[in-house]
Amino acid sequence: MTEKFPSVVPVIVEEEAFMYPFMIAPLFINSEANIKAANKATQDKNDLIFVGCAKSNPSDKALEEKFYDVGVIGSIVRKVILPDNRMKILFQGICKGRILSLQSHDPLEAMVDVITYKDYDHDKTNAILEILKEKVGSLANVSQFFPPDLLRAIEDNSDPNRIVDLVASALRLKKDQSYKLFANDNTEERLLDLIDLVMEEIKTQKLQKEIKSKVHSKMEQVNKEYFLKEQLKQIQKELGVDKQRDEEIQEYTQKLSAIEPFITKEIHKEIKKQIERLSRIHQDSSDVGILQNYIEWVLDIPFGQYSQKKLSIRDVEKQLDADHYSLEKPKERIVEYFATMELLRLRQTESKETKGTILCFYGPPGVGKTSLANSIAKAIKRPLIRIALGGLEDVNELRGHRRTYLGSMPGRIVQGLIEAKKMDCVMVLDEIDKVDKSMRGDPASALLEILDPEQNTNFRDYYTNFNIDLSQVIFIATANDTTTIPPPLRDRMEFIAVSSYTPQEKEQIARNYLIPQELKKHALKPTEALFTPEAIKLIIEKYTREAGVRGLRRALASIMRKCAKKILHSSEEKALKEEGKTKIRRQRKIHITADNVPEFLDKIIFEIDPIDQEDAIGIVNGLAWTSVGGDVLKIEAMKLKGKGNLKLTGSLGEVMKESAYIAHSVVKSRIDEEVLIPKKKKPKEGKIYQLYDIHLHVPEGATPKDGPSAGITMATSIASILCERKVRCDVAMTGELTLSGRVLPIGGLKEKLIASYKAGIRTALIPEKNYQRDLKDIPTEVQENMEIKPVRHIEDVLEVALVP
Repeated sequence: MTEKFPSVVPVIVEEEAFMYPFMIAPLFINSEANIKAANKATQDKNDLIFVGCAKSNPSDKALEEKFYDVGVIGSIVRKVILPDNRMKILFQGICKGRILSLQSHDPLEAMVDVITYKDYDHDKTNAILEILKEKVGSLANVSQFFPPDLLRAIEDNSDPNRIVDLVASALRLKKDQSYKLFANDNTEERLLDLIDLVMEEIKTQKLQKEIKSKVHSKMEQVNKEYFLKEQLKQIQKELGVDKQRDEEIQEYTQKLSAIEPFITKEIHKEIKKQIERLSRIHQDSSDVGILQNYIEWVLDIPFGQYSQKKLSIRDVEKQLDADHYSLEKPKERIVEYFATMELLRLRQTESKETKGTILCFYGPPGVGKTSLANSIAKAIKRPLIRIALGGLEDVNELRGHRRTYLGSMPGRIVQGLIEAKKMDCVMVLDEIDKVDKSMRGDPASALLEILDPEQNTNFRDYYTNFNIDLSQVIFIATANDTTTIPPPLRDRMEFIAVSSYTPQEKEQIARNYLIPQELKKHALKPTEALFTPEAIKLIIEKYTREAGVRGLRRALASIMRKCAKKILHSSEEKALKEEGKTKIRRQRKIHITADNVPEFLDKIIFEIDPIDQEDAIGIVNGLAWTSVGGDVLKIEAMKLKGKGNLKLTGSLGEVMKESAYIAHSVVKSRIDEEVLIPKKKKPKEGKIYQLYDIHLHVPEGATPKDGPSAGITMATSIASILCERKVRCDVAMTGELTLSGRVLPIGGLKEKLIASYKAGIRTALIPEKNYQRDLKDIPTEVQENMEIKPVRHIEDVLEVALVP
């Protein structure tokens, strides 16, 4: 190609920097002269163009002096017309060139010749080249001018002039410096000049790095001084900054110092760390509110705060008797519990047994489980905190939320301590049998640590992030059904049964407790609402359906409201206002008797149906336990012509169905052994149980029923049907039956016998084991008015229940 030169080619003047022969680069052209030159180049046959570089501040110079006379000769690979009269070309450099003379101004063309380099001493040049490569490596370590690919290209190339162009293109040189290197045709001089430029750039880069380091250190020092100044009260005053932050931090520090003797080093370290962090953080930071909330929560925990009242079992006994009628066994166990605690205190023992036991009152709703806990707290003069666990399924509700979560707060246990303001409060865990489990954890597992005397000395709340001693808290749990409590949690507690009340006990509770309390709540005087014993008995028998007295209290409250309304609406009474108070001139007495109870209570509810007055075939009184007390279920049987099958209805569970099949088999075996003899024997037709299907039904079919305790009741009903012998209507029974005919013990005996007493049952058949071990728990009133008979085998049951 050099044979074509000198030659006339179009000229493009680039504003930014020099182009080099090895470059393929896009050029954006917006001047009219450059666009004309590009168009001219694409029209020529040789398709060559010269790209030069404009000089700095060329406006007041002649055209020849506005750009340098050296540049790159190359070709236009691609040309694209852009909007706004602009053009984009892809330029490929071929060789260096020099302008000899301008030939045309429109378009700009010049006579151009190729630049060639003079001969040079290869040994000397190579030595200088090694020095250049060494300096370029040093510059690459302190700057980002040379990417790895460029360094590799410099290292692998052997042409000194090409290396000079590569290094020069990477350096950010001024136009005059670039021109000097570009235009010089002496290879040694070019190398030496470039080495000087590289060494100068090395010094510049090192100096910039040192300056940046000093600036960074200075900024850190300035920030440190700023925070120190922020903590100085005098500077805050001069700058007009609010002093509230310092006062709050000082208050937090004083509170921490006050509780320091009562907390562990771990707790002190954690709280102090957060206070110091709050003092350093900028007041506009988003973490300020989170830190303040945390510090205020943990400093509100009543470390070292205990009740001054000493334990006294006499006070406990007195308070329990004043608040509760009957419940002798639960009250006795509570007094024993506090007697142990008082004895340990008097003898100043430090045994681990001082941690005590967790009591759990269980029984039907409304029998006074939570009220017992209230009486305990009142007797020992400690605050009472109630934590409702019913339906709880998030373990963080008990353990607290970690501070990384938005809106986090301590768990209910720590919040309870803060609310009580004492570390030895009485904490009632209500409905512990209704704790649920979900994807958010198992709260029952957290309760293991809370209720275990060996572990709750170091209970860890996720929010506080330190251990808290709960050993002085008196935990009392309540439950309706202990079978739903997980076994590991059951193992931590001692259960005290609070069972159903007899009608006589309910009468005493209503007269001595409920009526006086409701009179006071409704602002009535004892002389204004008078209940007759018959009225109280009628309300209990006909208007309540429960094992406890909660429904009875609601019924009495309803009567009180109507009494208050009658007193205020009476035409004989006029209100007088004296000194801002309203007084009644003449009081009216309202008598509540058995005759006028329907005027106050409009709906009669029978808890247990009275027994039938006549003996019947196939109908047997069975005794059942429910969550609201005992009940009497009339189990019915019917025989239909068939093949000896047994059909069961009444929403029975699997265990109860198995009991029915066992009862059917036992009765058939007794017929085979002729212990039971049907009245109408038909030996030619086979056994009677082969001729009939038995349909066994347990009424209230919508109510699910399960359990083995109806075994002897079902057997008696089947035996009555097959033998056509009537069952005594005044007999009720309960007991599990085995295939061999033995009667096994059952649970809930007290509730079942109270229910049979309420229904008017005269004779109750119970397993012999229950008779021996549980009869002492049955109320005296029930034992005196009923005949309770122990049975060991099914023959004993049939002998009493079936009419000869």
